[in-house]
Amino acid sequence: MEILVLIVLFVIVLFLSTVIVPQQQMGIIERLGKFNRVLGPGLNFKIPIIERVAGKESVRIRQLDVPVETKTQDNVFVNLGVSVQFLAMQDKIFDAFYRLTDVNTQITSYVYDVVRGEVPKKTLDEVFETKDELAQIIKGDLSESMDTFGYSIVKSLITDIDPDANVKEAMNQINATERLRVAAQNEAEADKIRQVKSAEADAEAKKLQGEGIAKQRAAIIEGF
Repeated sequence: MEILVLIVLFVIVLFLSTVIVPQQQMGIIERLGKFNRVLGPGLNFKIPIIERVAGKESVRIRQLDVPVETKTQDNVFVNLGVSVQFLAMQDKIFDAFYRLTDVNTQITSYVYDVVRGEVPKKTLDEVFETKDELAQIIKGDLSESMDTFGYSIVKSLITDIDPDANVKEAMNQINATERLRVAAQNEAEADKIRQVKSAEADAEAKKLQGEGIAKQRAAIIEGF
């Protein structure tokens, strides 16, 4: 009976001591309410009762899509889609877990600040032309700010630039007009080429006709 009790107690203690951390995650252990250590993926152990798993932090790359509305230098309202890829750094899991309550909200705030600080310096055309440069500025500012919170910014992309509906309609009209102008220009060039070729063919025909008449006259003269 005593052996059975000991076995049951051993199983209970083993169960309470075992911590399994999934792949691509890190476990946070607190001892009596204070941070103690970080657990890696796999099977780990803790001291029952006085130690607990405070939580787990993913070290996978995560993606956050941030829509931002702002105005360009030429007073065009534009909606930008910004995509940010980030991850918690394994050597700064303490900061990533304890220093931020909501990492998505923090990154979104920084993206707003950068975009609304940079886009008003550019015209709409410049925003389209320099979107990669803007993405790098966002990545640089975010990397500097989020490093103190234990996060690394992997990549930042401008995925969409959507001007006001009236501006888009005007742009479409300009593009349509430009396409018609190019088509008309191409047609004029083609017509010009056809005229030149026709003139060259006519000149060649007259030349051959003249040569034929000259030969005919020469033959008549020789006959006399």
